[in-house]
Amino acid sequence: MAPQELTWKQAAAWRARRHWLDERRPCADPVAVASAIGGLHAQVMSSAELSVWARADGLPPGAGVAQALWDDRTLVKTWAMRGTLHLLATTEYRTFQAALSQRRHYFTASWLRGFGLTADEMSHILETVPKALRGQLLTREGLAAAVSPKVATSWGSLLKPSAFRGELCFGPNAGQNVRFTHPETWLDLGPPAEPEHAARCVTRRYLAAYGPATRVDYAHWWGGLSPAQAGKLIAALGDEVVAVDVDGVPHWMPAGVEPDELAPLKTVRLLPAFDPYVINASPHAEHLLPAPEHRKKVFRPQGWLSPVLLVGGLLQGLWRSERTGSRVVVRIEPFLPLPAWARKAAETEAERLAAFLGGELDLRLADPG
Repeated sequence: MAPQELTWKQAAAWRARRHWLDERRPCADPVAVASAIGGLHAQVMSSAELSVWARADGLPPGAGVAQALWDDRTLVKTWAMRGTLHLLATTEYRTFQAALSQRRHYFTASWLRGFGLTADEMSHILETVPKALRGQLLTREGLAAAVSPKVATSWGSLLKPSAFRGELCFGPNAGQNVRFTHPETWLDLGPPAEPEHAARCVTRRYLAAYGPATRVDYAHWWGGLSPAQAGKLIAALGDEVVAVDVDGVPHWMPAGVEPDELAPLKTVRLLPAFDPYVINASPHAEHLLPAPEHRKKVFRPQGWLSPVLLVGGLLQGLWRSERTGSRVVVRIEPFLPLPAWARKAAETEAERLAAFLGGELDLRLADPG
């Protein structure tokens, strides 16, 4: 039985294990990674691939994620949590989509006013998008021609409601142009899921990967929820979850956690920009950083997140890489001096990264004063 009081170091160790950041799984399948952590963040596709690389062995460089998306169709790209782009396991698409379908913000007066739409115009978009996409792969311009010119004036805000309703997902690009299609055309899907049941499933999946969590944490991760609504969804899981205090603050996590799952970790990972582990940490990042002043280095303006050096589940530095001819230059900047074991592990991670990117490593590992 899990203890009722945890430290943040224990909480981070448990969460890192659930994210496959304790040891890489012998699995080249990005679908398994996406399923384990509740989706891959896909605002930047190269980051999604590196999120898989950080957790699994055997991923083919430049091919694994793309093959799952466009050839095997075992991953699907769509707007999901927080209205941001994610890659979801196709087998779980119905569940996430049904939970998202409960959103109705796009008919509020303030939302319509912000996009210069009337309720009738929004209804027209929602009615015509699925008709235009069935059996088709359309660029944004092609979709705008079939639906409304206003669809082309915003990157995704007017299309996200259709994604939430299960009537739009991404297809393969046509050159540099993004294309959309209907999920029921593109994917092999089972029957629709019931929204309330789906919301419980998503809540369960969230806590399984991101606990211990508060209702604020869950509301932040999902988006479109108030903390009170998030708390009701957690409470609805009943005895599937347990309350724990993390350094004196009430949190929730799945029932049945074993004490050895909370043991300290001695692992190092280079997490890419926008890695889901780091995104979820935003509301409580001060507990995972060596000092508060480092927060702005990780969580940057306009929603950008830096690549992070993860040590034992804690955010302990930054890194970046660039290709220069045959070399892959990797710069690692710890916030504090690393112990010898962590420094060696960081060097090993850089070697793995260079090999994955197909270049010769040129490592610049800073030694903070």
